[in-house]
Amino acid sequence: MVMLDVQDLTTHYLTMRGPVRAVDEVSFQVDKGEMMGLAGESGCGKTTVALSILKILPSGGKILGGRILFEGNDLITLNEKQMRKMRWKRISLVFQGAMNALNPVYKVGDQIIEAISTHEPDVGRDEARGRTEKLLETVGIEPSRATNYPHEFSGGMRQRALIAMALACNPGLLIADEPGTALDVIVQAQVLRLMKKLKDQLNLAMILITHDLSIITETCEKIAIMYAGKIVERGDILTIFKEPLHPYTQGLIGAFPSIKAAKRRMTSIKGFPPDLLNPPSGCRFHPRCSYAMDICKNEEPKLVKAGKRYVACHLVKKA
Repeated sequence: MVMLDVQDLTTHYLTMRGPVRAVDEVSFQVDKGEMMGLAGESGCGKTTVALSILKILPSGGKILGGRILFEGNDLITLNEKQMRKMRWKRISLVFQGAMNALNPVYKVGDQIIEAISTHEPDVGRDEARGRTEKLLETVGIEPSRATNYPHEFSGGMRQRALIAMALACNPGLLIADEPGTALDVIVQAQVLRLMKKLKDQLNLAMILITHDLSIITETCEKIAIMYAGKIVERGDILTIFKEPLHPYTQGLIGAFPSIKAAKRRMTSIKGFPPDLLNPPSGCRFHPRCSYAMDICKNEEPKLVKAGKRYVACHLVKKA
């Protein structure tokens, strides 16, 4: 069952210098009980996709086109009052940077209770407190720690508390924006294992936003690769990691060392991501691509089906 269907989503940031084309005709689907990884370099538009889905874009951000179908409803057509009923209740977001997302002057438990009371006003204080303690226990935090302040939690515990808050109203879709940021590898692994466990237990649809492909391979069933505001390749994890077709995907995978493979010199993608105020003509990756042809500089490739995945590259023939 398709929980989220994003179709040709276009979001720009309007500035004095012109529009920043942060997200340009992005399309993907997430099924119920499925986790999709959204990957790419910093500034490619991953977080803007998440903010567009929840319609909480910062000043200047505008959704200019496309559809965001969630459980059959187009979120773009909903007004603010209707969206408030969707946020946290049906779609929730684990923000990047747990310490900044939690209010330092309120107890952790009170912040989770506030989320429940705001979106479910009929729930009493005692019931909300009981749910909060159960949520903390679910994410591996002693319920008695609900009376602690954020600074009394470690980085991993704060991240777990944010996940508990995101699950407070039993959403159908959970979006996690860089959940491993600023955590050491041990704690990061614990948080990711927890998210995978919760997804299976609660049958959640999840979107995991990260630039770390190793995290996606451990947790997700499918992946969408973004570059300069566009999805350049998407499909199931095994297909794309076994045989990446887009040169950018090849570059990302080639930049990660393999424990099992023979030793080799690490390779990096030459150049820098483009300025989205004035992106390159044709394929946005062509200035950095080793395989660039004349057509790449003049004609933008469409996302076409190639076997079990979709790719936007002139080198790839339609399936």
